[in-house]
Amino acid sequence: MIDRSRRNFLKTSTVAAGLSLIRSLAQTEVLCADAPSYASARLTPFPLGSVRLAPGIFKEQAETNARYLDSLSVDRLLHSFRVTAGISSSATPYKGWEDPACELRGHFAGGHFLSAVALASATSGNEVLKRKGDELVSGLAQCQRKIGTRYLSAYPADLFEHLVQGKPVWAPFYTYHKIMAGLLDMYVLADNSEALQIAEGMAEWAGDYFSGISAEQRQRMLRTEYGGMNEVLVNLGSLAKKSRYLETARLFEQPSFLDPLAERRDELQGLHANTNVPKIIGAARMYEVTGDRRYRQIAEYFLEEVLTARNYVIGNTSLDEHWKTPPGQLEGSLGWKNAECCVAYNLMKLQRLVFGWTGDARWMDAYERSLFNCRLGTQNASGLKQYFFPLAAGYWRAYNSPEESFWCCTGTGAEEFAKFTDTIFFRRGSDVYVNQFIASTLDWKEEGLLIDQVTQFPREQGATLKIKTSRPIARTVHVRIPSWTTDAAQVKINGRASEAVADSGSYLAIRRVWQDGDTINITLPMELRQEALPGDDSVTAVLYGPLVLATDLGPGPADGPSKVIHSGATAPDNLPSPDPLPKTFADPGIGPDQWVQTESKAELRFKVAGEGAKYELMPMYQIRDQRYAVYCQIGNTKERP
Repeated sequence: MIDRSRRNFLKTSTVAAGLSLIRSLAQTEVLCADAPSYASARLTPFPLGSVRLAPGIFKEQAETNARYLDSLSVDRLLHSFRVTAGISSSATPYKGWEDPACELRGHFAGGHFLSAVALASATSGNEVLKRKGDELVSGLAQCQRKIGTRYLSAYPADLFEHLVQGKPVWAPFYTYHKIMAGLLDMYVLADNSEALQIAEGMAEWAGDYFSGISAEQRQRMLRTEYGGMNEVLVNLGSLAKKSRYLETARLFEQPSFLDPLAERRDELQGLHANTNVPKIIGAARMYEVTGDRRYRQIAEYFLEEVLTARNYVIGNTSLDEHWKTPPGQLEGSLGWKNAECCVAYNLMKLQRLVFGWTGDARWMDAYERSLFNCRLGTQNASGLKQYFFPLAAGYWRAYNSPEESFWCCTGTGAEEFAKFTDTIFFRRGSDVYVNQFIASTLDWKEEGLLIDQVTQFPREQGATLKIKTSRPIARTVHVRIPSWTTDAAQVKINGRASEAVADSGSYLAIRRVWQDGDTINITLPMELRQEALPGDDSVTAVLYGPLVLATDLGPGPADGPSKVIHSGATAPDNLPSPDPLPKTFADPGIGPDQWVQTESKAELRFKVAGEGAKYELMPMYQIRDQRYAVYCQIGNTKERP
């Protein structure tokens, strides 16, 4: 099963070895399958301020998230920081993981919140949230000055001494990382220079912390989750151009975890997923800054292994936050505590980094799958977020409470829903890459080029790119042709069909002297397909294009503790046992087009006949209050109705 799934993954995403000139359309060259030589230069995202969302589901979700962020009080977020620094605070503290007694307090208040408002201000020009971020940074600076040692957190430094002494402690460096990352985002995205000064002080304190601690003792201490300390220190070192921060970053590396990956060995079973994905992101950033290819080999092997051997169909991994099974053997692992949402967030960060090195469409295919199937839908109408993504049948979505939870997934969700523009368009030199089909506008002011992406994808099977330019401009536009589309995929330039298109799972490169008013119309037909649960061919999920289709199993629980989870818990109390998987009348070996009925392509509605019932199927991101099933049981040999 492992070998087959890996072969299928690679087959649908392989980029052909050579460049072939297919056709000349006036001043246009259409080139199939970008050549390996193109991958020698790194692809980079456009600055967040260069891309704006147009009306559609992504803009709606971003605005919902912004309203939630605006509902939070800066004074309440600062409460535990001020108390720790010895500054008086009369604010009512938030609860859950931000409670004054919780050892993770500050991770959201001083970290994720800053990153989210910085992202929102950059992606949408939200000045209200930028001012909130500036106010919070000012308060944190005051706390750091009062402490006087360059240290900053919402709890005393005593918790770090617990690490040294081997005493139980939750994850002090995890929170420290989140605060530093939030500060760097405020500096880079919101132009707050004070935030950089605070972060540098925190980095210097962290470097001093390890002085006098042996390598052996440090490795024991690193068994406690430390988030992305290596990543944030690499980022800081790159920004400040100070090598000592890179040296401190290396203090957070664990040979026991990295060495097997460098040797292409999967020893992930039993490990906590979201503890370890950030370490790989740090390795990826270390490669980008130092050029040491060993870091790149680690990141690429890890990402491929997780996506081919440890992933569920929605594009995320883990059970009860861990990799509990051998690779390729996920049978029996469907439950409530599947697919911690933080893990998807971090895997997507890693996917876009690796894509930047390779230009390989498979990483953008994987990013799209996660984006539509396990990011969209994990926020409710009030901007509250999910923690786990239940995959057993009969469960439902549940969200954090507005003032009492503040999970890690509340924080990464607040960031995710603030940064939808960050991966739509990339560039390499003067080339533009269209990676995701999301209604949006790219304004490349330096080049005098504007591209409107007009689409209702996925209700519309494709998109139109409208070019606006003040002068004729020679550029190559690379359009992703996803692995899920059919041979009928088509590209038209100014209404004229191209005779050739890149293979599914690669990029079509269109070289042209672009004129104002030129258009590129992309048609990407979707079809039904199925994907078995790794390790159990009798359990399968149905997809339509990139969309995982979920079975509607009827109304979920009424509003209450089963839908909104209070305090620091991450799952409702008294969960019922899951339902049996829906049984279909599919025979093994036949495609879903023979047992799934398409009711409306435009409305994305489907039906399937099952044992004793007919089930409605819909894209997973449209599931709101229903109980649902992502997987179904096939191979039912009873007579069909």
